[in-house]
Amino acid sequence: MKTSDFDYHLPPELIAQTPLEPRDSCRLLVLDRRTGSVEHRSFRDLPDYLDPGDVVVMNDSRVLPGRLVGRREATGGRVELLLLRRLGPGTWMVMARPARALRPGVRARVPRAGHEDLEVVVLEAEPDGVRVVRLSTEEGLEVWGQVPLPPYIHARLEDPEAYQTVYAREPGSAAAPTAGLHFTRELLDGLRSRGVELAFVTLHVGLDTFAPVRADDPAAHSIHGEYFELVEREACKLREARASGRRIMAVGTTSVRVLEQVASGLDSGDRMDISETSGWADVYILPGHRFRMVDAMVTNFHLPRTTLLMLVSAFAGREQVLEAYGQAIRRGYRFYSFGDAMLLV
Repeated sequence: MKTSDFDYHLPPELIAQTPLEPRDSCRLLVLDRRTGSVEHRSFRDLPDYLDPGDVVVMNDSRVLPGRLVGRREATGGRVELLLLRRLGPGTWMVMARPARALRPGVRARVPRAGHEDLEVVVLEAEPDGVRVVRLSTEEGLEVWGQVPLPPYIHARLEDPEAYQTVYAREPGSAAAPTAGLHFTRELLDGLRSRGVELAFVTLHVGLDTFAPVRADDPAAHSIHGEYFELVEREACKLREARASGRRIMAVGTTSVRVLEQVASGLDSGDRMDISETSGWADVYILPGHRFRMVDAMVTNFHLPRTTLLMLVSAFAGREQVLEAYGQAIRRGYRFYSFGDAMLLV
């Protein structure tokens, strides 16, 4: 297996620049991983593929307003920080640009009209543009910060809430768990009325998730952990579903990673002893992985040569997934964060 096995060409005009409204009006490509058959539907048809008692698992992490643009105190030079992870009170790991200008001891200010400047002090320098900084306050970060968008989105986002799921509750992500962006409150209510159970996990998405794999051998790639939580109330839903043989559908690769991380801590023959847990999800899912918790998956169309595309290929087969991607490209599907969706059953 080579990283180049997960490459494909995407015409740039198929990269979605703006979200659709209503959210569930996007297209849905349905891939049956047993037969390889493909259907082309609308996302609002998703309930047709669920039965009463099925459990749909969603990531309720909320994107931080974590893009901070300011100036160095000493020179006035422009700097940009992206909050990646809270390390402690007022202390954050960030991605810094230009990194060479932000050495330990450097101070910067992030202005906002009508407010005092947010003060930033660089504490430590780490490789690849990562810095540890101290912020003068964490209260009301949305005053100074902006919701960060992926670099392939060039259009201005009119409503920052469009890059949040309607069920986002727990702030902490550097990017949205985008498969969930397609759900409306009405669609969620429709699933509940159909007897489908909704369960929520939390995984705070980091930027490494979207980075291309640069090693020729995917197994040589290092994947960074992302913080996750599974509370007892939601663990109980999963435990009961497994005990009774009901299906679990994961919404997005982040939900898949939580579920498979939890499964990796269980005895090899035990699929039901699921309990409250938290920690760092560092499970690396490549073709050959045996899925123990996920029976179906909703996901977006992913960038080539990424661990996300490899995860989807592990679930549904690389050749079938890339063939489905080819169909989507020929039919003009919208790709990436604001794009259309896939359902793998």
